[in-house]
Formats: sequence, structure tokens, C-alpha cells
Amino acid sequence: MLIFVDDSGDPGFKIDKGSTKNFVISLLIFDDNLEAEKTAVAIKELRRKFGFPDNMEFKFHNSRNKVKEEFFRTINKFKFRVRSLVVDKNKVRSDELKNNKESFYGYFIKTVLKYSHTILEACIKIDGSGDRVFRKSFLTYLRRELNSRQKKIIRNCKMVDSKGNVLIQMADMIAGSVRISYDDNRKDAKIYKNIIKKHIEDEWLFK
Repeated sequence: MLIFVDDSGDPGFKIDKGSTKNFVISLLIFDDNLEAEKTAVAIKELRRKFGFPDNMEFKFHNSRNKVKEEFFRTINKFKFRVRSLVVDKNKVRSDELKNNKESFYGYFIKTVLKYSHTILEACIKIDGSGDRVFRKSFLTYLRRELNSRQKKIIRNCKMVDSKGNVLIQMADMIAGSVRISYDDNRKDAKIYKNIIKKHIEDEWLFK
């Protein structure tokens, strides 16, 4: 089992000053490594089709609508599963989560993995690019919280740079599509997620 983890939104709580109202963690799950390879090749071919350079990164927040729609139609042909946790920040009460970015990311990544009961012995890759502050202690924390003698969720876990991994980019695109689906002010709120709805295994709200 191969899992790519990315998020959409930010860990800030100043919503009236530009922080996102919702934060989403999405798991992109492949049960077959060959299917993951085929999907990665298709994304690279799509990049060429658009005439983008080979080092161009697909990011939901800065892609044109046409690119987003074509991206989701391309990946929809392959076999993968999606599980997402949607966090309405108004429901977060913990001062630690509100004031510590690493605690915020760590807690919600742990939560979405812990309560996804179909995940066992997974190879997990987490986007560690941008302004995320992940330390070695973060991976230790995940293993401690998720692995026990009775159940081993993580086989191995690595931080990867999204620039060099198109499947992490795919997880970013998926997380972005989930987050905007909760934004009633957007005309395209449901378009992209609906294209891949058959792949969505679970999507739940943090309470």
C-alpha cells in the first residue's frame, strides 16, 4: 500500500485577516504500485501536452480552471482511493493546535491515518515542502501514535519535496478540490471533486 499525504489551506487562525476557514488533509492511496507508476506517467504526459516544462509543479491554488479539469479527468482513469479529513477551524479548541504549526500538522495527519481503518503496513510519503516545519521528531511521533504490537499502520514514512514527485502533486490537487467544495462562494466549488467522486472512499468533518 502506497500513500501520498498533502493538505490544502493553512494552519493560521486569523480567518478575518486571510487565513482559510477550512483545512483539509487528504490521503491518496494506491493498493498497487504499478497503478501508481502508470498514474505518474499519465500526469507527466499531461504536463507535456500542456507544453509545461518538465520541472513544472501542478499546484491546485495556482492552476487555471482548464488545467484543473483536464488534470482530474486524466487521473480519473486510474485505480486509487481518497480519504480526507476536513477541519473547520472554528471547531478547534486546543491552544496548542492554534499556536504551534508543527503540532497542528502532526495532530491532523495522525488523525486521518489513525481513523482510516483500511490502512495497514503502508509506505507513506508526506509533502515536506514550502513553509512546513517538520523535524525528525515528527516522524517518530507518527510511528509512536500509529504503530502498536496489535496493529502496524506505517511500514515506512518519508518526507518528500513535491517538486520532484507528481503523485504528491496529485495529492495536493485532490486536497484543494476537497477544500473548495466547502466554499459556497465559488462557482467551481464542486466541479473538480465531482469528476473523481467514484474514488472518494471517505470524507469526514473534524468535531
